[in-house]
Amino acid sequence: MKEQTYILKDAKSFNPKHIFDCGQCFRWDENEDGSYTGIFKNNVLNVKKVNNDIVFTGICGDGDIQDVCQEYFDLSRDYEKIKKDLSKVDQYIKESISYGEGIRLLNQDLWETIISFIISANNNIPRIKGIINRLSKNYGDKIIWKGNEFYTFPTPEQLSKAEVKDLRSLGLGFRDVRVYETTRKILNKDINLEKLHAEKDTLKVREELLTLPGVGPKVADCILLFSTLKRFDVFPIDVWVRRVMNDLYIKNTDETKVNKKEIENLAKSKYGNLEGIAQQYLFYWKRDLA
Repeated sequence: MKEQTYILKDAKSFNPKHIFDCGQCFRWDENEDGSYTGIFKNNVLNVKKVNNDIVFTGICGDGDIQDVCQEYFDLSRDYEKIKKDLSKVDQYIKESISYGEGIRLLNQDLWETIISFIISANNNIPRIKGIINRLSKNYGDKIIWKGNEFYTFPTPEQLSKAEVKDLRSLGLGFRDVRVYETTRKILNKDINLEKLHAEKDTLKVREELLTLPGVGPKVADCILLFSTLKRFDVFPIDVWVRRVMNDLYIKNTDETKVNKKEIENLAKSKYGNLEGIAQQYLFYWKRDLA
């Protein structure tokens, strides 16, 4: 594959640090020069902010680099308008948007997102990244760029070669059986990923995802928000989101007693069909300043 370069001139609402460090993805790493290098599908890219431009350089097995970046980085969506509309809600969300103004939600492969967020359950980001890298190295395809080895995320067919004991040896812990069973359900088309894309009703898609082993409400919402399903009408709730919503609005003296349904209803009433992107601004703001 030939190296390609694409420059997004005078980029707005695009900050690599905000995008890659907001918890939505696990296969991007920061380099010494502040750029990020990652692999997604059959593409290896380096992303660097240079003044007001974003420079994408790499090899793209999925076609032209500009088309690949347009799709993956959601470049056709008007995040400036989204931020303007959300900023009208209140001062809190306005401040969080100002802090993470360069966040964009990636269009990540649905299959990879499902497995990645099953692995993320009760886990920390360095460990999640390590597990995913080992899975890819053992079952994905190798791509060499600039003398470095990268590995694609394994397809369902490739990952089905792993038995539970194999997954356990890669450090998945209690998630090994869940990944094993989910791989087979998707391979057998017990859940059809193409049909999930076609379904307009987010609740119906969510119900389907919840039938997968290892997919609970929070993981389902992350899959809906961070994959090519791209549903903004969900509000994933983890400890940081619960904390920020309690600190700003609910003000319960014991945040562990805050009901998730109360948070969901509050988010829906405040942010409407933009609640998913609002969650990302709030999450990044609260966690980064902690």
